[in-house]
Amino acid sequence: MKTSAQYQVGIDLGTTNTVVAYAKIGSSEIQLFDIEQLVAPGEVAPRPLLPSLRFHATQGELAAADMALPWAEADATQPVVFGRWARQLGAQVPGRLVTSAKSWLSHSAVDRSAAILPWGAADEISKISPLDASASYLAYVRAAWNHAFPKAPLEQQDIVLTVPASFDEGARALTVQAARQAGLPKLRLLEEPQAACYDWLFRHQATLNEELAESKLLLVCDVGGGTTDLSLIQIELKDGQPQLKRIGVGNHLMLGGDNMDLALAHLVERRLNPDGSAAALSAGRLSQLIERCRAAKEQLLAADAPEQVLVTLLGSGSKLIGGSRSAELTRAEVAQLVVDGFFPRVSAHGSAKQKRSGLVEFGLPYASDPAVTRHI
Repeated sequence: MKTSAQYQVGIDLGTTNTVVAYAKIGSSEIQLFDIEQLVAPGEVAPRPLLPSLRFHATQGELAAADMALPWAEADATQPVVFGRWARQLGAQVPGRLVTSAKSWLSHSAVDRSAAILPWGAADEISKISPLDASASYLAYVRAAWNHAFPKAPLEQQDIVLTVPASFDEGARALTVQAARQAGLPKLRLLEEPQAACYDWLFRHQATLNEELAESKLLLVCDVGGGTTDLSLIQIELKDGQPQLKRIGVGNHLMLGGDNMDLALAHLVERRLNPDGSAAALSAGRLSQLIERCRAAKEQLLAADAPEQVLVTLLGSGSKLIGGSRSAELTRAEVAQLVVDGFFPRVSAHGSAKQKRSGLVEFGLPYASDPAVTRHI
């Protein structure tokens, strides 16, 4: 078949971040596509990760010049910010940040084409469906790519879009529909653990026989922002070459980085209200605290991390500064919560604790057992 494609493009539409990689047709040199995005008011810069986030500003809240992108003027009637600056704004203003659209896309108990995000936002805040939010991230990637490669539009390239292996047919169909809405009608879906396996094979191609000589099974564990995907792959030698066949896929586990951030937010929430006198945080305020805890987690688990950081929950309205409350998080307790809570040492025969239904929190049916190692 004749094609006008110049590049093979891989898009990981993630719960937390969206990443794009590409290679010229016929080349094995793979590059990451740095996605231009707002990193501060009026400041655009390329970054390898596009946070899968939308901040819904109110009309007049942000200046049009501050939201302008190289390929389009800001729309004052729909003031939406994507990416890194959206994350910063969401940590400052509660109830305006659309997060985890991919998790919502797999949540069959809700109408995924209904405008329900940001979850728990006030009535006056504009909302969007998980389907349309996912489409908007892909449309953003398409616009950024076409600005960088005007002679090789993304819609004309050979595109692979990854999805969790545990996505059901409904979630896969909605992902394809989101891509079509974004102007990307032709693409192939690839399961994320398979993509990870292909990458491992590519990186070890020179020593593959030695690497797999004693192996019969390959287990791919993909712990993402919103889901944990487990795939079991059988290895058979044929004419001296390893043949790989997927023989098992784990259950759909809504368990990942989002849960770690939520656990930290609950810890900080208790410290902000030690005597229990204040009401539980609203969904919008909790979303703001989650973003601040995520930033603290990344700072405290970095190579040059401080011993502790202060997490501040801003007040609202006229009490923006005066109503602020703060609590400390230490590096040791964050490491303990994440490692011991989500990756504890378990018996080889230990199994995940099953309940009748998973914990429904922040609107999503998270896995009832947070220990990834027990699920493995």
